[in-house]
Amino acid sequence: MKLRLNISPCPNDTFMFDALVNGRIDARGTAFDVEYHDIEQLNLRATVGDADITKVSYAVLPSIYGRYTLLDSGSALGRGNGPLLVARGPVDTDRPLRIAVPGFNTTANLLMDRLFPRQRDKHEVLFSEIAAAVRDGRVDAGVLIHEGRFTYSAQGLGLVGDLGLLWEERTGLPLPLGAIVASRGLPPETVRLAGELVRESVLYALRNPADSREYVRSYARELDDTVIDSHIALFVNDYSVTLGDTGRRAVAALTGLDPDLL
Repeated sequence: MKLRLNISPCPNDTFMFDALVNGRIDARGTAFDVEYHDIEQLNLRATVGDADITKVSYAVLPSIYGRYTLLDSGSALGRGNGPLLVARGPVDTDRPLRIAVPGFNTTANLLMDRLFPRQRDKHEVLFSEIAAAVRDGRVDAGVLIHEGRFTYSAQGLGLVGDLGLLWEERTGLPLPLGAIVASRGLPPETVRLAGELVRESVLYALRNPADSREYVRSYARELDDTVIDSHIALFVNDYSVTLGDTGRRAVAALTGLDPDLL
């Protein structure tokens, strides 16, 4: 059996899926045809059912939930790992600003809507180009995700707000960022197997972190090992192994979905 798998090239995805993609665990007769896309492209492709298993932003989960079911493993969810709003210097968030976001369907954009509802002048920019857009003055501020949250100060940018911290202060819950979902068109036993394989792949990665280094580096936009390690440490954690009750409550708080249905 072959399944279509769409993930992003960011270090946490390649780290978690290395064992599954590269044959380090027993896939039980399942092969994966893997494609790598920017998170906004993953979100858009999920709206038309492009893949059997795919990474998506939690922000789009309500709109695709009739087509995809949430897997218990593989999530990017936690505390202290939220998107960062940055600017070249001090800005007044009570006045209108031109803000770059990594896609209108991303959790980062949803958080801006929730936390800074007055900011409506938002512009879609590829996540890896947002820091440069802010630095060059094309926008007043930008929301950084992935590697950008570790490297913005080196580009002369300053922190305006940590959206994850603001979310945690408001809700007391960890922040759900990215999810792994499986098509409801797959047989139930295939969905169960996919969930088991993702969990085994995550556990393998956590127990054998050095094994995935070459694979992660081959796709990372920022090849500095310190940045890669920081990225993985921040986004891959116990919630990536299993959401648990707290994780599901956090997903429900962000998405409005019934936690009993997740």
